[in-house]
Amino acid sequence: MSEVRLTINGQPTVAQSGQTILEAAQAAGIDIPVLCHHPALSSWGACRMCVVEVKGMRGLQTACTCPVADGMEVQTETESAVAVRKFVLQLLFSERNHYCMFCQMSGDCELQDAAYRYGLDHFTYPRPYQKLNVDASRKYFIMDHNRCILCTRCVRACSEIAANHTLDLRARGADSMIMADLDVPFGESSCVECGTCLQVCPTGALIDARSAYGGREKDVVHTETTCMQCSVGCTLDVVTRYNRLLRVDGVWGSEPNDGLLCVDGRFTPLYEERKRLTSPMVRKDGKLVETGWDEALAAVAAKLKEGGAEGLATCATTNEALGAFAGLLAKAKGEVGLLEPVAPALGYGVTARLSDILDADFIVVAGAQPLDYQRVVGYFIHRAADKGATVAVIADSENSMSKRAAMTVSYAEADKVAKAAAAAKKIVLVYSVGIKGKVIAAFRQLGDRLFALALSPGRNEKGATALGLKPIEPNGAKTQFFLMGEQSEDQGLLAKLNGAYTVVQASYVSALVEKADVVLPAPVWYERTGHVTDYSGTVKPVAEVLPKPATVRDDAEVLAALAAML
Repeated sequence: MSEVRLTINGQPTVAQSGQTILEAAQAAGIDIPVLCHHPALSSWGACRMCVVEVKGMRGLQTACTCPVADGMEVQTETESAVAVRKFVLQLLFSERNHYCMFCQMSGDCELQDAAYRYGLDHFTYPRPYQKLNVDASRKYFIMDHNRCILCTRCVRACSEIAANHTLDLRARGADSMIMADLDVPFGESSCVECGTCLQVCPTGALIDARSAYGGREKDVVHTETTCMQCSVGCTLDVVTRYNRLLRVDGVWGSEPNDGLLCVDGRFTPLYEERKRLTSPMVRKDGKLVETGWDEALAAVAAKLKEGGAEGLATCATTNEALGAFAGLLAKAKGEVGLLEPVAPALGYGVTARLSDILDADFIVVAGAQPLDYQRVVGYFIHRAADKGATVAVIADSENSMSKRAAMTVSYAEADKVAKAAAAAKKIVLVYSVGIKGKVIAAFRQLGDRLFALALSPGRNEKGATALGLKPIEPNGAKTQFFLMGEQSEDQGLLAKLNGAYTVVQASYVSALVEKADVVLPAPVWYERTGHVTDYSGTVKPVAEVLPKPATVRDDAEVLAALAAML
């Protein structure tokens, strides 16, 4: 990019070719108001709030769409620009019911902020408002059409970021409305509840059902952490107030997800209904009874000292806890491994990042269900398909990616996909534990043009693998120690206990917990501190969002204490 020199409000400014006036002004610390613009979305230039005067250009220009040019002279707060902005705001407040006293976004609304900025203190064009629908058919968020300003941020977010294309406009002029699919209730639509539309909405039109009226921006606390709901490792902004979880947002520009979240990262953990474990328990006279940590740890240490123990871990915890678990079993001279399978290494190709999906021209999904288990990866594939990439699915059973794929074949026909991909410049192979040897062999010939993205079912599988943990089957050891974290156990484990002395370290009550001899409570995702390793091998921090209950101790701390007792 070459440099472009211009002046904004008399201030010499250096921008990059291809930037807009708005981008150049923001980089120079000059504020231009916007409503329909959002930095994560394409510019639309519809609301006219960002109009500016450019010397030599006829009329006012929208700063969010007008590109910079060398020698350009821009004024952002001229009398004519301010007059247009005020008129736009007056019309917006007259269109629908923006009576701020009853809106949950009052105090955090971009429309309201603009009104205060330009001195609007009454309704210039009052009229009886038509009563518009409030759509509460979705579980997690609500659409109040009365508050909508038709900025289409939600429409563009659904298409450009989540690539789901659920939202659009219907009718024209004053009758325009946001609609889902062919104007069905949102809860009956193709919405995947990623919540991206909710995060970009500038007013109270899209409402988070959990956090509504829970606190204005000045009252809440933001904590950045890493999502532990799957192996991708998205960056989260967790919002709290008074030791209460309010909502989870994405972080624009963050790795690996660039602000995009899925329903499992944004909403599901906030609606957890499983019964929480908060105290250690020991089985006495056939029943689990609450006890203190000293007694519980002494009981576990005594069994581990007998030898012949086996450690069985899920990846639903931090690197520190997994490392401490491996160290404990090594000291107890026991075997340790993972309950979850691990995607195999291909032995060729380049390790892919999510960003590689967006500039690939051929994407293959084999032995994986990203739209079911690593949804953000599936949305990235949809975005690539929208840009013209060819998507192929190799599966012997139904795969949700097939709806957007150009071709779906069985494993027996994997060679067809490899031949079709041979002409591509950049191929990304997204795979998981279901991939078969025939597929691995078929793509070997593509060499460095192939970028491999392995998606294991374990939430922190890369962290566990880096510690040397590998999948194992329960072997009938006299003592079996399960490190479960927040994961619900596979029901098949219950049949394999074989009367073993069972220790379970977990966050929630489960069938396995109810069979245990000792239960050690573990923190949940927003109480953890440590690190996890994302899908690409990058180590990312996990921050404590809210404090743990007084009777719950950190996983790694408990395991280290046990090791010391040995």
